[in-house]
Amino acid sequence: MRENIPTDPSAAPAPPALTFEAVPSLRDVEPAAWNACARAAVSPAADALPAGAEIHPAYQETADNPFVLHEFLSALEESGSAVPRTGWAGAHLIARDADGTMIGAVPAYLKTHSRGEYVFDQGWAEAYEAAGGRYYPKLQVSVPFTPCTGPRLMVRPGRDAPTVRRRLAGALAALARQTGASSVHVTFPTGREWAELGEAGWLQRTDRQFQWTNRGYTSFEAFLEDLTARKRKAIRRERREGLASGIEICRLTGSDLTEEVWDAFFACYMDTGSRKWGRPYLTRDFFSLVSARMADTIVLAMARRGGRWIAGALNFRGSDTLYGRHWGAIEHHPFLHFELCYYQAIEAAIELGLARVEAGAQGEHKLARGYLPVPTYSAHYIADPALRRGIASYLARERAYVADLGRTLLAETPFRKDPAAREKGLADEEFEE
Repeated sequence: MRENIPTDPSAAPAPPALTFEAVPSLRDVEPAAWNACARAAVSPAADALPAGAEIHPAYQETADNPFVLHEFLSALEESGSAVPRTGWAGAHLIARDADGTMIGAVPAYLKTHSRGEYVFDQGWAEAYEAAGGRYYPKLQVSVPFTPCTGPRLMVRPGRDAPTVRRRLAGALAALARQTGASSVHVTFPTGREWAELGEAGWLQRTDRQFQWTNRGYTSFEAFLEDLTARKRKAIRRERREGLASGIEICRLTGSDLTEEVWDAFFACYMDTGSRKWGRPYLTRDFFSLVSARMADTIVLAMARRGGRWIAGALNFRGSDTLYGRHWGAIEHHPFLHFELCYYQAIEAAIELGLARVEAGAQGEHKLARGYLPVPTYSAHYIADPALRRGIASYLARERAYVADLGRTLLAETPFRKDPAAREKGLADEEFEE
């Protein structure tokens, strides 16, 4: 059911004749119109950021983020992966101008749980419900099962983007009230969106992930030369031992991605996911659908032994980033996980001329393999004033902890300590609030 969304009365004045509606499925949205918002042009560097905002440069807008495209999000819906039955009821927010042109889009879901988000708020839910409140449903602005930074309040190029984003934020708050949601959570937005939502009064949260940065390397060996001798030796040993059992690695993309390959990868994904989480999030149909629509953005690193696929790591390619997503194996060999998920991703990024690798959530073991910690962001609208006060106090302490942890981790960088190598790390100041 479509719902017209009034503008939040607390929002700043905005251009006339903008209308908002929430649609339950991307089937109700023209793909080209959605993607026109998702593929908005990139603003130069950090212009127009709020004064004093300290945003990590990797997390400005990128020209092409695969996960917010209609093709990816609709594959999640049509495959039965992100649907009301699994606790992801679509409530995608659409903004139109006076001519009916779609100028803004937000991937949003009414959630009845907090799984598949990677920004953990279960403690907030438990505390609120223990005090007699009702935390679910909540409104989640995110890409399901995808902890990758990208645009969330998306605006068609040529429009007043900050004003439209402010109106979208107000409409999200209004939609929460209209649907009885306790809160709105914008997870893994760009740094610019995070700063603007903070200026609008939303609560701000930080965390960290580990990324590899390409500093013009011509080969994997050139990257290794920037590491300390001990780390360099350790990685070379891991790569040798990871393939010691006669294992062959293939990187597949485009027409290489046959249904036979996806059957093999899905078996690996289900085996590993079932042991880790009990029930993996993605259905087999998802991989066929996304491959049919986005095969050229997929880089699938697969391991084969004795003619049989035994493990795989799924990556998606954006305009400047390789995003590591899912991994699985039906045979277990030392260091094969590191080879497929981290070293193959680095090699692919170098070959493709990409600026970085985002290796997904968590994992401090990535640090020793050249992936350095960078901040991630989320913003939260909490309707209940008492709950909001409690969460605000908690987040202030958490942001300080995340900043301290970032500095501690950077002190353990695997890069050589000469001045040239130090430039390849991240400055401590980027972890300051």
